[in-house]
Amino acid sequence: MPRGTTPIAAPLDLAAREVEDEIDPELISLPNPPRGGRTLAVLILAVAAAAAIGMAVVLRHDVAYALASRSPATLGDLRTATAAALESKENRYVRGDAMLGVAGGIRYERALVDDTFRTLPVAGRKDVWIDVRVPAGEESGRWEPQRSFTGHLVRFDMAGPRHRALASAIERATGVPVPRGAWLLVDGEAPESTRWAIVLAGLFLGFAVWNGASIARILRRVR
Repeated sequence: MPRGTTPIAAPLDLAAREVEDEIDPELISLPNPPRGGRTLAVLILAVAAAAAIGMAVVLRHDVAYALASRSPATLGDLRTATAAALESKENRYVRGDAMLGVAGGIRYERALVDDTFRTLPVAGRKDVWIDVRVPAGEESGRWEPQRSFTGHLVRFDMAGPRHRALASAIERATGVPVPRGAWLLVDGEAPESTRWAIVLAGLFLGFAVWNGASIARILRRVR
């Protein structure tokens, strides 16, 4: 080999030949996918991503409660608790005392659960309600609720999926509307019992991110 020359032509030719071998001419000859199909796919992915984000937003209060302190804040007598005291403990784990009224409440059941549930107003108030769980076998005409309650304090319109339609159910059953902004104390619902909301919200957000990445890949191929 002459002095001062560099043997690079052969490797370059070999690399170019390998690239040509990797390109399948049959794939190149295939027609581009229909533009309408891509548009429909992007639209479906975008709607699904928006729905997933919307569900994660709906669960934001449940996620916040799952991360709240496990030590209950004391409200004292719920019959005399002020609006300011209730607002300061919104979406928190609280403890309060009250005598429940019988009139205006409802009794309901849940699928796959033997226990029953009752939602009753605090005696003397129309804007504070307690949701209590009645163990199986104790539901009878002689059942009396306890006087002390510990659980999740939330407004009716901000309640989780299991209690979201509770206000409308009370109105349908009793004919008396629940006041706007009324409070619901879900007895026995501790922060650790709502950790499912963190997992579910994470799944929704992950699904939205995956859909967004899929949309980006589709649009990048179009360019």
